[in-house]
Amino acid sequence: MQRRAIILVLDSFGIGATADAAEFGDVGANTLGHIAEACAKGRADKAGLRSGRLHIPNLARWGLGRAAEISAGAVPPGLEAARIDGAYGCAAEESRGKDTPSGHWEMAGCPVSFDWGYFPHERPCFPRALVDQLVAEFDLPGILGEKHASGTEIIEELGAEHIRSGKPICYTSADSVFQIAAHEGHFGLERLYTVAAVARRLLDPYRIGRVIARPFVGSERSSFRRTANRRDYAVKPPLPTILDLATQASRDVVTIGKIADIFAHSGTGRVLKGKDNMGLFDATLGGLDSLEEGGLLFANFIEFDTEYGHRRDVMGYAAALEAFDRRIPALLARLDGDDLLIVTADHGCDPSFGGTDHTREKVPVLALGRGLAGRSLGIRSSFADIGASVARHLGLPPPGAGVPFE
Repeated sequence: MQRRAIILVLDSFGIGATADAAEFGDVGANTLGHIAEACAKGRADKAGLRSGRLHIPNLARWGLGRAAEISAGAVPPGLEAARIDGAYGCAAEESRGKDTPSGHWEMAGCPVSFDWGYFPHERPCFPRALVDQLVAEFDLPGILGEKHASGTEIIEELGAEHIRSGKPICYTSADSVFQIAAHEGHFGLERLYTVAAVARRLLDPYRIGRVIARPFVGSERSSFRRTANRRDYAVKPPLPTILDLATQASRDVVTIGKIADIFAHSGTGRVLKGKDNMGLFDATLGGLDSLEEGGLLFANFIEFDTEYGHRRDVMGYAAALEAFDRRIPALLARLDGDDLLIVTADHGCDPSFGGTDHTREKVPVLALGRGLAGRSLGIRSSFADIGASVARHLGLPPPGAGVPFE
């Protein structure tokens, strides 16, 4: 068997609001469209690293502009392409959320058919019984935060008090998530992981999708910064995903970045990490170099979301897209004629939108492989079509959802 499959997830790279965006307060969101429009208007990034129209020629040749046109009605400025080398379309999310696990599980063939639990927009936002259990298990002096917050802002606000008191910083967002920030030196990295693992168990009755350990370093407010030692503790998908199906068939599986954490390490094979998007791209190239025939590589590029989407950095997002696009030729050089490469996203996070949360958007579905050039995939009604297509390409049993497009 010569065929391999590669899925690259540009975390948060939406291309236009979904039909049900009003239910999420996201009417008008368009991550790609608004970034491209801002670039065309001549906005410069904070570091002065880029200017002018958005320049991502490789993604444009794969049909990204056409996919955006299908989703939102127009080709964004800078995304015009005379030749289209891939199949292009977009997908709307079937799951009832706009969170990371729901998006990834659905594209892997397991839509989320239940409602996650969420914490209310009040302070304190966590149930007293939950906090008391967590504090008692570790004899903690208490916790800080207990509110909806931006991760970087709450570390700036409470980092010094955390160091003085020994109380971990606990906060949430619009997602189904419980986040714990603690200083690597003063609190201890392994201790943070242990607290997060226990919190995962305590939160299961609340149907919370993820617990995230958020370590940081620094000696004072101005120097606090989060490190690459983040760790996610997710619920295991309720049904087999394409990762499980590939593993059960004794196929080679390589997962890059936070994919293994998102799937609770179920079927995630060899796990490779990177400290940023470029490190993750390096890991992807290395994983592809060793990916065996019939294998699956699944990668997530997290910084589009964490560094630019949530921080509402439009020009930083643009520069990150251009940096990613410049690496694509090295990826293409490693593909064989029968490989299937899919570029997509898990939700939106429009950096021009109000607030700091994810946005309910359709995502691009760009597919490169034999016989796919110039083909329109239209609007897919579920991310699960990606997993179904990968399964068929690799000769695996079909997952529980999705219609193949290949």
